[in-house]
Amino acid sequence: MNKTTDWWRKSVVYQVYPKSFNDSNGDGLGDLLGIDQKIDYLANLGIDVLWLNPIYQSPQVDNGYDIADYYQIEPSLGTMTDFDQLLQHAHQHNIKVLLDLVVNHTSNQHAWFQEALKSKANPYHDYYIWKDGDGTTPPNNWGSSFGGSAWTYVPALKQYYLHLFAKEQPDLNWENPRMRTAIYQMMDWWLAKGVDGFRMDVISLISKKPNYPNGPAKAGSPFGNYYSGAANGPQVHAYLREMHRTVLAHYPVMTVGETPNTTAQQAVKYSAVDRQELDMVFSFDHMHVDYGSNGKFSTNRFDLVALKKRLSDWQTTMAQNNGWNSLYWSNHDQPRPISRFGDDQHYRIRSAKLLGIALHFLQGTPYIYQGEEIGMTNAQFDQLADYNDLETKTAAELMARNPAITSAECQKAIYLHSRDNARTPMPWDGHGGFTTGQPWLKMNPNFPTINVQKDVNDQHGIYQFYQRLIQLRHTQAVITDGDYQLLMPDDPTVYAYTRRNAETTLLVVTNFSDQSQKRPVPPELRQKAAQILIANCDCVPLMTATTTLELPAWGAVVYQFNQS
Repeated sequence: MNKTTDWWRKSVVYQVYPKSFNDSNGDGLGDLLGIDQKIDYLANLGIDVLWLNPIYQSPQVDNGYDIADYYQIEPSLGTMTDFDQLLQHAHQHNIKVLLDLVVNHTSNQHAWFQEALKSKANPYHDYYIWKDGDGTTPPNNWGSSFGGSAWTYVPALKQYYLHLFAKEQPDLNWENPRMRTAIYQMMDWWLAKGVDGFRMDVISLISKKPNYPNGPAKAGSPFGNYYSGAANGPQVHAYLREMHRTVLAHYPVMTVGETPNTTAQQAVKYSAVDRQELDMVFSFDHMHVDYGSNGKFSTNRFDLVALKKRLSDWQTTMAQNNGWNSLYWSNHDQPRPISRFGDDQHYRIRSAKLLGIALHFLQGTPYIYQGEEIGMTNAQFDQLADYNDLETKTAAELMARNPAITSAECQKAIYLHSRDNARTPMPWDGHGGFTTGQPWLKMNPNFPTINVQKDVNDQHGIYQFYQRLIQLRHTQAVITDGDYQLLMPDDPTVYAYTRRNAETTLLVVTNFSDQSQKRPVPPELRQKAAQILIANCDCVPLMTATTTLELPAWGAVVYQFNQS
């Protein structure tokens, strides 16, 4: 381990979705100055890193993930001067800044693509992926993530271009060394400005299989899944090692890759220290634990045994191979964790704290998504028109055409899994507090009762609990370097594990149910006294004679045993 540059191993990251965080000018959109106004709030929470979703100039077809100019700030978010000020103030508060790097695709309004459309001979044409055709049959059966074919035909060129996402997001051709050089130059420009690293969007998709094979059919769709031909492709690791060698190795940065359709074993190739690619990747295995026949938009409740197995597989695989985990319950693409994994009706505060304990004592770098620290829930909007998200609208249209899915089931699926659950504006007080104007997306209807002002001032609230979780990660070395062992893997209601190093052992026990639970103390920890490090309920310290643990509904506790 390079202890000089691996500062991110003890860090906690806070993710901000800029347009939904804080509006400084009353236009209804969050902006950079609005984030800057809340730096004290973030510093008080104790976080080390601020990750910003895309802030680059964009037509906003996909909320900024369609970039028209990598060197310009999106005008609705502010100016480069605003960003420089935010960066300076964050650094003054010992907060590092992570930018979202979107280089699998650009906007179709990017100058490169506009040039590419002019002719096949244009030097920028090969910056993108094109296939000849006649407009009747796409090159393969791949479907776009946002509906329809992943190929769009351009009659003037008699060619299709590839877009794994919206048609306004053409995929870049990473086989072109000139294009790769342009990307590396852009990355270097931001790092030289003082940015502390990148979260890399869908980085596992940048290398496609050269034969572009048809993908397996997707249920209820005429299109195939592109992952078999686009995820973890033949040159992805060569490209990332080149990126590391050319740019990343020259700065003390943090990098995290979004790697959909990647197993723990595959993730080792991205994140193992000796590979010199990325510092860590985001696992999606635990995000799929409640998927059903309708994929993401299913109404299944998650299975705790499966969740524990997936989290534990990543814990052990990364540790055994000198890799590193990214720890998260939610982000801008996922529903609120209390609604998904906790109990947002009867035990909102307690289950929020339970989820904090269960995640923050794992090995890896934890990510807090905005609002998680005050226990925000899914937003149960009354009508589809209240949702803004492109993925949600596409899913609703597909479900509406499926006679096996009722309108009530469709509405429930959207309520449970729409990306807009995470994107509702941050409620700063009982009046909303996000903007003095009309918010770009409706506030969560429960903002009068779930808001920052109310929770921060509550000594029993979630914000102050998260402060303690962060402080413990900074001060307890075992959280960073201790071995992980899952206990009671087949228990359907209790998630328990130990973290152990030469100095201490932590016993983490969490009850994922609305009934009290009793469980035996692990045999190797009996006859030992332990203090409570943190808990979300009234628990008693373990005495040498204690053989049984008892937790109330949604109770969670961490016991610390000092080695003797």
